[in-house]
Amino acid sequence: MNNVSTAAVKKEKGSIISVRTMCVIALAIILNVVGGNIALALHLPIFLDSIGTIMIAMIFGPVYGMLPPLLYGLVMGFTVDIFSLYYMPVGIILGLMTGIVAKHFSLKKWRMIPGALLITIPGTIVSSIITAVLFGGITSSGSTIIVQLLNKAGLGLTASVFIVQIMTDYLDRLLSLMLVTYLLRMIPSELYRKED
Repeated sequence: MNNVSTAAVKKEKGSIISVRTMCVIALAIILNVVGGNIALALHLPIFLDSIGTIMIAMIFGPVYGMLPPLLYGLVMGFTVDIFSLYYMPVGIILGLMTGIVAKHFSLKKWRMIPGALLITIPGTIVSSIITAVLFGGITSSGSTIIVQLLNKAGLGLTASVFIVQIMTDYLDRLLSLMLVTYLLRMIPSELYRKED
């Protein structure tokens, strides 16, 4: 029995991703699903579906940060929400940017404010282009009315989507960063530290 467990541990350490890391990534995907459903059920102006992505990127870095939105987008896109496939690149960019920013820039206290902006802008640009080109600027959000008004005022569809979306995306990312920072302070690092 002892030899079997030793062999299993050696095999786990030699694998690309340890079992513990896979479990933390699975937890991140669940956090994304739960957060997104809470925001949808309460009709919040923010999404809350990137909490898990931000958490993984802050703990394990940019490459791992891209995994939750990739897996979430594929599963949701092929089962219940086809739009998840279209917006999957936005989550992947968010995971990448969060990992890079967290590695080179302290995201504590007041530094979260510019940090949230750094991780928001690239994904919002991509999201705005997707919304404008594929969906004509129309989404399920109530902010679609503001987008259409700005567009009719001559601002252009993509710019209109970006202006409206940057506000909600920034608030969403800032709140998610605050929540993740608080959670990581409360949870012992032994539970989520990468072993591979």
